[in-house]
Amino acid sequence: MAEETPTGGERTEAATSKRRDDFRKKGQVAQSKEVHTAALLSSQLLFWIFYMPIFWRGVNTLIIEVWKSSSEFTLTPVSTINLTVHLFQQMGLLLAPLFTLVLIIGFFSSFFQIGWLFTTTPLIPDFTRFDLIKGIGRFFSKRSLLEVVKSLVKVSVIGWIAFKTVIGKFSEALILVDTSPMTIVGFIGRTAIVILAKICALLIFLAMLDYLFVRWEMEEKMKMTKQELKEEFKETEGDPLVKRQIRTIQQQMARRRMMADVPKADVVITNPTHLSVAIQYNAKQMEAPIIIAKGADHIAMKIREIAREHKIPLVENPPVARLLHKLELGTTIPEEMFKAVAEILAYVYSLKGKTL
Repeated sequence: MAEETPTGGERTEAATSKRRDDFRKKGQVAQSKEVHTAALLSSQLLFWIFYMPIFWRGVNTLIIEVWKSSSEFTLTPVSTINLTVHLFQQMGLLLAPLFTLVLIIGFFSSFFQIGWLFTTTPLIPDFTRFDLIKGIGRFFSKRSLLEVVKSLVKVSVIGWIAFKTVIGKFSEALILVDTSPMTIVGFIGRTAIVILAKICALLIFLAMLDYLFVRWEMEEKMKMTKQELKEEFKETEGDPLVKRQIRTIQQQMARRRMMADVPKADVVITNPTHLSVAIQYNAKQMEAPIIIAKGADHIAMKIREIAREHKIPLVENPPVARLLHKLELGTTIPEEMFKAVAEILAYVYSLKGKTL
């Protein structure tokens, strides 16, 4: 039965990976029964075409064996049980390939539809299914009606195929009146194979259509409302408000660390309006100057305030300040700016009586 439309709105959003995984863990996957039916019947037909001579030879051998030993057979409870066991063993060996093929085809017809899936969730009792009212509702649901219509159409088409095939062979059957029983049996067998082959072709076609429909139906069932999408995002990614608060705290911590590095600067290059960039350079340890602090507006003012407290020179150079502010914190000064920054450092060092 289709899921009821939630109060959060219509299901218009495509299913997320998490929702698909949740459905899969519950055993709710797109699997067509028609694919199983078509695969099993088609494989059995092909199998019997090649295996039937071997099977009948085995049955014939078994009958001859029993017939030959019947003259020496003494009817007792023990001998009867032994004969029965022997017959079942021999028939089991003859039918073993058939049962093995059924298991293999059954496994792969599921595997190719849904892949490897092992879950015990569908085995857990769902007591809500014992609700009589809901049970009646499921019985008369659109899904149940659709299954009934599909079955009726399938049976009708199969019946029509069988009828048309038999009618087509009717004139040929009339001339078998004076033939041997084996010829009649052979004719019936060939006709049956033709009918089964046509039915298999029909079932394969219906299986393809049903599989596509089941996939579409499952996609529709897995769709989400906008509210469900938001709630899942909160569960997997966290509440946006909390994440924003965490981001704010991280930014504050990073800013405090940056401010703690300002006293290590050799110079703070400024734009008089709103930018400040603190530069550090140690010729013995660094290949080029690096940016250890930067900021705009009130952060720029705070950098300048700390620089003044530690007597770090402030050099006003708007073009250089703007270019340096675009670089990441901790970045080495790019080669194309070496000259401009070197001139500023040379000026600062000249004030302190140092050299680069």
